[in-house]
Amino acid sequence: MPTNAKSIIETGKAVLGIELGSTRIKAVLIDPENRPIAQGSHIWENQLVDGLWTYSIEAIWSGLQDCYKDLRANVRKQYGTDIQTLAAIGISAMMHGYMAFNQEEEILVPFRTWRNTNTAQAAAELSKRFAYNIPLRWSISHLYQAILNDEPHVPEIHYLTTLAGYIHWQLTGEKVLGIGDASGMLPIDPESKSYSAPMVAQFDQLVAPKGYGWKLLDILPRILPAGKDAGHLTPEGAGQLDTSGHLQAGIPFCPPEGDAGTGMVATNAVRQRTGNVSAGTSSFSMIVLEKELSRPYEMIDIVTTPDGSPVAMVHCNNCTSDLNAWVNLFREYQELLGIPVDMDEVFGKLYTHALTGDADCGGLLSYNYISGEPVAGLTDGRPLFLRSANDKFNLANFIRTHLYGAVGVLKLGNDILFKQEQVKVDRITGHGGLFKTKHVGQRVLAAALNSPISVMETAGEGGAWGIALLALYAVSNPKDLPLDVYLEEEVFNGDTGVEIVPTPEEVAGFNTYIAHYKAALPVEEAATRFKG
Repeated sequence: MPTNAKSIIETGKAVLGIELGSTRIKAVLIDPENRPIAQGSHIWENQLVDGLWTYSIEAIWSGLQDCYKDLRANVRKQYGTDIQTLAAIGISAMMHGYMAFNQEEEILVPFRTWRNTNTAQAAAELSKRFAYNIPLRWSISHLYQAILNDEPHVPEIHYLTTLAGYIHWQLTGEKVLGIGDASGMLPIDPESKSYSAPMVAQFDQLVAPKGYGWKLLDILPRILPAGKDAGHLTPEGAGQLDTSGHLQAGIPFCPPEGDAGTGMVATNAVRQRTGNVSAGTSSFSMIVLEKELSRPYEMIDIVTTPDGSPVAMVHCNNCTSDLNAWVNLFREYQELLGIPVDMDEVFGKLYTHALTGDADCGGLLSYNYISGEPVAGLTDGRPLFLRSANDKFNLANFIRTHLYGAVGVLKLGNDILFKQEQVKVDRITGHGGLFKTKHVGQRVLAAALNSPISVMETAGEGGAWGIALLALYAVSNPKDLPLDVYLEEEVFNGDTGVEIVPTPEEVAGFNTYIAHYKAALPVEEAATRFKG
């Protein structure tokens, strides 16, 4: 920790990054040398309301305010001072989804998150029309599904944005979006770095018979690449964020970004032939492409880095939630025995023990589908554990199969990239909760992707640190460096983390597991039809 952190905070030289993730809102304060000096957080959960996953506007603001309050408390505890002003602020959040507002800035329907899979008809029709894979969770899919459903709010839409775009708008008054987050609303033209003009025209033509008073570009946020000025904190925004009234208006903002983009930044993976895997409540891999894929794939989304380079994204709705639920059973067992519970120890012991299991999990299978999983072709999900009487059913294999299950869908998508498209990658970096126990999640992912996987110490800071870096990049880049060069030279200084290379036995074991996994998918599909 820098010895002059107190002075940095008091002179307004610190930079704030805030990311609204699926289960936690996190704030990270960094110094001008990119080092975290304070943090705050708030735990929250999505709600299933009328069959759709959402977070209420009240939950968004109370969570954001509590996170900032926790940051202030951390600053006071460590440094005996308070935050009055900052060098820059960046907002990041879960990508995709649907937040539609009327002219009075009122939300028209509850926020529909990336987790919803009710947009299958819209996504399929748009994918066919555009000759481009349009995923279920993209904002354009949500909009067109609302149109197909003749939802009465659609004619009133004045602005459509993502969660990060919404927070940024309310704090600055600017209806803008980082190009990475925007690429999860509608496809981006890699040359113009703007929404695809042909697709915009096709969409407007498609919905013209409805006679709406808006066209698509009227309601979408303006796109900004990394490094651009995205507005300043308004007096109203300062009061919204810091209810204590200490924070001053006028602080510059970087373009708001999605969690995929901030993950790329936090792992130094914005350059071609680099990639990263984020593994937490959901998981996704991002591989920065050297060239376009030969054709569209339903399992692979094409998004962009925060500076606009094309990225092949494999997004999985489910990752560690089911695994965490099983681990919580062991917590309950310890509590029944009257043994003090340290969850870090519980996870560490179980995960490490899993590595002593069979490379193919002894025949056990796990499907972690808390919600639908489009990569597997399922619009609904049921967590499912399978075994036969002759399988090697022991604790190590049991935990190992749930670790494998957490990245099983990710492998399905990446096999297309590496085996069919022959995509080349120099470095893949892992970050997120799955990698918290050293070497375990990293080794499992390496076996799944048959690739060396690196994990950096800084990756634990996650997307909040990533958006803080983007905020600093926007206000402090005197050499006018491109983002990839800035990260390499000014932030990471050649640090590529600790690398694990999978053994042939581990790769073969995971391949056996995934063959069984694919063969038994009809069992999972049948389970989703059970409504009891």
